[in-house]
Amino acid sequence: MNLLEPIVAFQSDLKTIRRDLHAHPELCYEEHRTSDTIARLLESWGIPVVRGLGGTGLVGILDGTDRSGPAIGLRADMDALPLQELNTFEHTSVNPGKMHACGHDGHCAMLLGAARHLAAHRDFPGTVYLIFQPAEEGGGGGKAMIDDGLFTRFPMEAVFGMHNWPGIPVGSFAVTPGPMMASSNDFRIVVRGKGTHAALPHLGIDPVMIAVQLAQSLQTILTRNKKPIDTAVLSITQIHAGTTTNIVPDEAEMVGTVRTFTIEVLDLIEQRMREIARGMELAHGARIEVDFQRKYPPLINHPDETRFVTDVLQSLVGPNQVDAATEPTMGAEDFAFMLLEKPGCYVFIGNGDGAHREVGHGLGPCTLHNGSYDFNDDLLPLGASFWVKLVSDWFARPRSV
Repeated sequence: MNLLEPIVAFQSDLKTIRRDLHAHPELCYEEHRTSDTIARLLESWGIPVVRGLGGTGLVGILDGTDRSGPAIGLRADMDALPLQELNTFEHTSVNPGKMHACGHDGHCAMLLGAARHLAAHRDFPGTVYLIFQPAEEGGGGGKAMIDDGLFTRFPMEAVFGMHNWPGIPVGSFAVTPGPMMASSNDFRIVVRGKGTHAALPHLGIDPVMIAVQLAQSLQTILTRNKKPIDTAVLSITQIHAGTTTNIVPDEAEMVGTVRTFTIEVLDLIEQRMREIARGMELAHGARIEVDFQRKYPPLINHPDETRFVTDVLQSLVGPNQVDAATEPTMGAEDFAFMLLEKPGCYVFIGNGDGAHREVGHGLGPCTLHNGSYDFNDDLLPLGASFWVKLVSDWFARPRSV
């Protein structure tokens, strides 16, 4: 493993930064203290900062030896989750109901570690834009930064992102070309029938039975409409109806999520959901409203940039520690918006199995979005070294004139 010794030397500083961020989590678009902390550190290292993109987002401008040279972007997300922390160790959250349960505190600390090193070793002919993004957890902060001019105000050739991944051993990475994470989409279906006494069902239109039939019929989209080789998930996660045992209610509601790796499959699923709902309306005399919300697009790694990143990773930790064709996950990430605009790549850095957690951790597993989670501080010099090596190798590539 080829860690950069200057970064290893200030690992304790990065650990202090990470744990401070962990103790003070902030939710989507509320990352004011987090943004202030990051901006203060960047400016103390001589890195100018532009704030206010996507609300609380910021960009550090790190110039090398040639300001007119090419530029790339490195992105870390800043927000926490609306989750009560179960850990009781020293750096546990001081904000009730808010927790860094996805490791964004560590993502920020790794990028800050790279920023500190690069600021002291500006031996690259171009500019690195350090993107600290708000509101990844469902708020679409990546798109908000883009809408505020991220790529027009800070022109860059490519953009790169990284996320810790529990279960992958520490010292290992995972990446794959093409789909890496799925699209995320929510739906709400309201079946409006006609309420009646439960002993006289023939006088009403039962929305509960219609909802049950509809829930089963929607699954046929996956088994009978899309190609078997196309991956998709349609999960109904809530059904709400009725108030008591002897009344057929007026309406029933279903909500859930759809995940796909392609927009084409997503289009098919939404279309068929609406068509099946209309058919149910005609069959039962009910009214069915389908509200389908497209949240995050699929995260698609670009092939050339993925090959480049794979080479960087293999030179950093060795080929045996890099899964270059990892299985995509049906989880979603709004870095996908950035990859729609610019070439780039997103990688997973192994967070281990949770054995790193100190006395006082919760009884649950060290998985993402869990009250017992904690970022592994051993990753800090590794993630920062990866960012620095990526920068060095990117600017060292031969370019056509």
